[in-house]
Amino acid sequence: MKTHKIIYILALSLVFSSGYAQKGKIRQATKEYDNLAYLKTSEILLEVAEKGYTSVDLLQKLANSFYFNNQMEEAAKWYGKLMTINENIDSEYYFRYAQALKSVENYTESDKWMKKFADSDRSDLRGRAFSSTVDYLAMIDEVSRAFEVNNLDLNTDVSDFGTTQYQNQLIFASSRGGGKNYGWNEQPFLDLFSAEKQENGTYGNVENLDSNINTKYHESTVAFTPDDKVMYFTRNNYFNKKYKKDEDGTNRLKIFKATLNDNNHWDDVESIHFNSDAYSTAHPTINVQGTKMYFASDMLGTLGMSDIFEVDIKEDGSLGDPINLGPSVNTEGQETFPFINSEGDLYFSSNGFNGLGGLDVFVVRDFENKRELKQPMALENIGRPINSPMDDFGYYENLGTKEGFFTSNRDGGKGDDDIYSFTVPECEQTVEGVVRDRETETPIVGAKVTLLDADSNALNQQIVGADGVYTFEKLACEKEYLIRIEADTYATVEQRFTTPKKRQKLELKSVLVKDEIELEPCADLAKILDIPIIYFDFDKFNIRRDAELELQKVLAVLNKYPTMTIDIRSHTDCRATAAYNERLSENRAKSTRQYLIDNGITAVRLTAKGYGESRLVNDCGCEPTNDSACSEAEHQLNRRSEFIITSLNGKKCPK
Repeated sequence: MKTHKIIYILALSLVFSSGYAQKGKIRQATKEYDNLAYLKTSEILLEVAEKGYTSVDLLQKLANSFYFNNQMEEAAKWYGKLMTINENIDSEYYFRYAQALKSVENYTESDKWMKKFADSDRSDLRGRAFSSTVDYLAMIDEVSRAFEVNNLDLNTDVSDFGTTQYQNQLIFASSRGGGKNYGWNEQPFLDLFSAEKQENGTYGNVENLDSNINTKYHESTVAFTPDDKVMYFTRNNYFNKKYKKDEDGTNRLKIFKATLNDNNHWDDVESIHFNSDAYSTAHPTINVQGTKMYFASDMLGTLGMSDIFEVDIKEDGSLGDPINLGPSVNTEGQETFPFINSEGDLYFSSNGFNGLGGLDVFVVRDFENKRELKQPMALENIGRPINSPMDDFGYYENLGTKEGFFTSNRDGGKGDDDIYSFTVPECEQTVEGVVRDRETETPIVGAKVTLLDADSNALNQQIVGADGVYTFEKLACEKEYLIRIEADTYATVEQRFTTPKKRQKLELKSVLVKDEIELEPCADLAKILDIPIIYFDFDKFNIRRDAELELQKVLAVLNKYPTMTIDIRSHTDCRATAAYNERLSENRAKSTRQYLIDNGITAVRLTAKGYGESRLVNDCGCEPTNDSACSEAEHQLNRRSEFIITSLNGKKCPK
């Protein structure tokens, strides 16, 4: 990975053993390795290794040199050789080997080493994330979308990355400045540049952002307050012409603040209060309200090599104390380049969660609202084409103009890292359904179908034809809607649903139940009124409270139709003896009849009989052992109550 830009330009705070010493070339390589000149190191270590001089220390340094310079095929080769050495190896190398394999799209072998990594430390969040989503490639495919990404014309053959919009400009970091070369990647130090938006929507006329901001060291990643008057940016620990290092001699990164003066230049540059010579802070992003800044750091309390933090921006413009976003966002790996969009969705890049290789872009949707309400958060890999087997980072989107940008070092680019643009896809859904009668499954002609939003505001309406089909198009993704279906003689139904995040046709099953049913002799009121079994306590026949509710429905029908007579029939399943079941069901049928009599129905209108297990509706008999292999659900079908209309308005049910 290109960690010389991505993770602070600070050697990743890795600790390596320096006890191994062999020949002069190895000592020279170790010195240059510690000085972060990885390109030179790899050449020397490679020469030594190819002559057959290997050790755990040498292979680690050699593989790391390729790994951190994004030469993943070579990194995978040398990590593979490291794994063949029969010595204890830090489990972190299992993780890096898996990442390198993933970057060359050897996902099967990568998963093997990720499993070994997960098994080696079950507390590590990266391993736990892998174990919990072993089908992550299918999940990434599901959320991937088909849209075009374009390599910007302004890219060069050096590093260009980290975009932010400011008024009609695109602000980004680049090594094109032509200054002193940086030893890590033999490119000039980074400066901030602006590109002006053209009439055709492209960006050109690239200029140095501001001489008050750019120095002879690194500047990158900018964030602006909503009023466009304050800018936060990343710079090496260099301020007032003083270049500072930590105790190990590493120059860290800091976030600086600048204010726009009356001449439209950035002035009053100051270091924010929680910067330190001992750790790095970088890559700020500010929410649309201007109340929060998110950034990456390896400060005290970091879970991994770098974490995402948040800090309050107070009304007077001062900053509060940083807070780590915790394990819902951060892992023992690298989380960096946060971006908060206008809807409060938090994007960032990570190699600690399952991805396609290198750094992938992830999102926690509705992050700010969920964090405030202390609701669970769902992390999502945003999939292709933004993510690739290489490093993908610096995600930025403008939901107003539908412009999006990200940085990648994927194959086919112009230089080291390139900036890519895309149009934020309008995720539109189609919902379709067929209105049917639940009993007959035939389409209900003339049913009225209304589409409503989550607040029950009507958006569209259709009257279905002979096929019963309704279709609503251009619904937004990941949004809640309501379908209301009305038809004569049917009970109105509503279906609430949330559209998927990926564009696809959503099919709803829409069935209606008759609200006005023509009563005829021989009909079963239990089916008409949707009455389940009339429940009794085990081995008893007194009416329970829940059964009383169902019997009140029957009572209401009998009162409405005073000429109606009914036959109450009680059935059991086959378990227990036939004689016992017949006696129990007879008592329950009579108990049901007596309840209706006690509530005002004359006895002559009611007959009752228990049939025990003599009228099973399926093959769940128990003879001759009073036992059955049927499931509880199958037995349930036989434990039923019937209320058969024996006569109504002079018409009788044939016996």
